Amino acid sequence: MINVKSTRLSNGIRLLHHHDATTQMVALNLLYDVGARDETCGHTGFAHLFEHLMFGGSANIPNFDIPLQEAGGDSNAWTSSDITNFYETIPAHNIETALWLESDRLNRLAFTQHAFDVQKGVVIEEFKQRCINVPYGDLDHILRAEAYKVHPYRWPVIGNDISEIENATLDDARDFFYAHYAPNNLIMCIAGNITFDETVKLVEKWMGDIPMRDIKPRMLPLEPKQNAPRRKEVNKQVPQTVIVKAFHTCCRNHPDFQSCDIISDILANGNSARFFKNVLMKSDIFTDLDASVTGSIDPGLFLIKGRLQENASIEKAEKAIDFEIQKLINGDVSSYEIEKYTNKFDSKECFENISYSEKASKLCYYELLSKAEDINTEVDKYKKITPRKIAETAVRLFDKSNETTIVYGPNI
Repeated sequence: MINVKSTRLSNGIRLLHHHDATTQMVALNLLYDVGARDETCGHTGFAHLFEHLMFGGSANIPNFDIPLQEAGGDSNAWTSSDITNFYETIPAHNIETALWLESDRLNRLAFTQHAFDVQKGVVIEEFKQRCINVPYGDLDHILRAEAYKVHPYRWPVIGNDISEIENATLDDARDFFYAHYAPNNLIMCIAGNITFDETVKLVEKWMGDIPMRDIKPRMLPLEPKQNAPRRKEVNKQVPQTVIVKAFHTCCRNHPDFQSCDIISDILANGNSARFFKNVLMKSDIFTDLDASVTGSIDPGLFLIKGRLQENASIEKAEKAIDFEIQKLINGDVSSYEIEKYTNKFDSKECFENISYSEKASKLCYYELLSKAEDINTEVDKYKKITPRKIAETAVRLFDKSNETTIVYGPNI
């Protein structure tokens, strides 16, 4: 059981706290409710760019990392389609250094042309390294554009096109900041060796006077139901042919989410999973074959991705995938199989939650979904899954009209 306390500051900050006396450290996790889905077509990649800009200096602090490192701490951040997450770990007695840094960049971020140009250059190089100069670098772009037609999940977090980052201006960045970065759009968790009362007192001291801001209303278009299979073939000079199948699935808070997650485990979680036992070990079609769920806040994707062996038949590859899917649709799944992967999920959560930093991050995310205390009941949702539930979910999920296929390789 993870004990969590919470309060809301007058400026809207949702503050969570978890006491961990086994460490002399504390973790600060700051989740801003903004991600790539909050961008607009033609101005994509801004959420990720802003993750970088937040380390570019503020009014009183030209370099975010130096004071933190001098106080024995470190920091990092990441962006998804749904959120932007910043975190620091620091000795508990130096927590005010981290709070000072976070308050200054939220209240007085330095919008200098030099800092903007530096961070924009970093993101442009990252785009080239990840999406242009490597095999399969544009696969995610192609897949999303085919699977989504109106929802902003149709572009990756890195951005839809490098030109949109290259053409970004300092005014664009300033507008994005004030539309999304605000205390009333922030969930903050402090976990570690500090009391709840001390946490509230220090957060009030350093961040309580930052004024609320008008947050840009989120009015995202609903992705229409896919009513026919989609297929796209891409001919590129890459080492192997890759097949990706994407199926529209539920949002993270939907009652079917855990069933979809277990289905991905049954297919591809470890050497006892079906793709490994029945396909990789018994045929010469694939070099690897995986399944996963995106787990996004809005309705996401169930993904199956495989790399074909040289000269392997694309038709045979798709039939092998379809055969394993059909067994799930037919109800060929046992209670033992479900229990096995539920236990794996349970043990993974237990090991991850040993870390006070990991707990701080997860508590913020559960608070965004509903309430932080749900971290303690998530595994119970998996334990309620039955073979019948798996079959019913598989029937809806793997309907052929809900399938998008990308075949990407040489000589396609």
